[in-house]
Amino acid sequence: MKKYVWSALALGGALCLISWGLKGHRAMATIAQKHLTSNTAYVVSAYLGGSSMADVSTWADENRDRATAPWHFLNLPLGLSHEQFVKLVSQSDGSVYSAIVKTEAQLKDKSLSAEQKNEALKYLIHLVGDAHQPMHVSRKEDKGGNTIQIRFDNKGTNLHSLWDSRLLDHEGMSEAEIIKAYDTAKPEQIKAWQKDSPLEWLWESYQISSQLYAEIKPGQAIDEAYYQKYIPVIRQRIDRAGIRLAGELNRLFNNEPVPAVKLAAAVQTTAPAGLVRLEELKNFVGKSVSVQGKVYSVKDIGSMVLANMGAAYPNQMLTLAFKGKTKALAGTLEGKTVSISGQVIDYKGKPEIIITTADQVKVQ
Repeated sequence: MKKYVWSALALGGALCLISWGLKGHRAMATIAQKHLTSNTAYVVSAYLGGSSMADVSTWADENRDRATAPWHFLNLPLGLSHEQFVKLVSQSDGSVYSAIVKTEAQLKDKSLSAEQKNEALKYLIHLVGDAHQPMHVSRKEDKGGNTIQIRFDNKGTNLHSLWDSRLLDHEGMSEAEIIKAYDTAKPEQIKAWQKDSPLEWLWESYQISSQLYAEIKPGQAIDEAYYQKYIPVIRQRIDRAGIRLAGELNRLFNNEPVPAVKLAAAVQTTAPAGLVRLEELKNFVGKSVSVQGKVYSVKDIGSMVLANMGAAYPNQMLTLAFKGKTKALAGTLEGKTVSISGQVIDYKGKPEIIITTADQVKVQ
């Protein structure tokens, strides 16, 4: 077993393995967030302290150390059959596969604290992206392609960096443009992709990296034909990663009650005193604020009542999600100006505050 699967690299080499770069990881996480069920989205936001999935998508790279560096990749020899691959990977320890299994188990563990769930969730969001980057399922001897030097766009780089970010950068899209262009899966694709296990995600990456190794030569100049051939592969890998991450989180959290999470100061911060303007709320995600505005529309969706401030849906500046005993209060607020106190969360790109006690609401 240990002859084939290595659980660690020297820290210096491991730290080079940062899959997809900032832009790709954020796009993958945003795609995932768009495909969460409503309940899952609330649970995820609670555990993340109101931060969006995109905002924490590179946390695992930024907080990597010698113990966790091997969690981001998997080293294997070329030429394995599917059966050999599954056997070796399922027995591996200290790899991206075992880290995904570990973090999902932690998120199911009801004995863990909010801070522990926060950390496990941030790891899972990142590692699902790593599992879909082909050069993170590759060979030990060249450090996942880091020592294979090539040229692209008239600059020196290496095979790993080419797949992390250089091909994405060459595409020239903004993060928003990437999400719009990449998030194109049809319902039947979503259903099929979300049935696959992490072992199959990694097998796909292994097959691609095997092809990349066969085609590349050290010192090779990567041309436009290579880019045109492989940018659709990158698009699909990022889309699949987002869709599959959403599937994993929906399985974990869709039926879980939204936790009343109060994270430690290291995770949760407080906004400056005084009222925050509705237009500025996107800058206060994860922070406790006070805000004032008119309630334009109210809708009962069963598990909660949603009230929209600043404008009616879908142009609202803030959504208030009334839960539990406060649901009855929401029905009295339409057309009124109210002051609201609470923590701002990001729900599918829009600021939101969950209302669980009546003292969070004051009618003007």
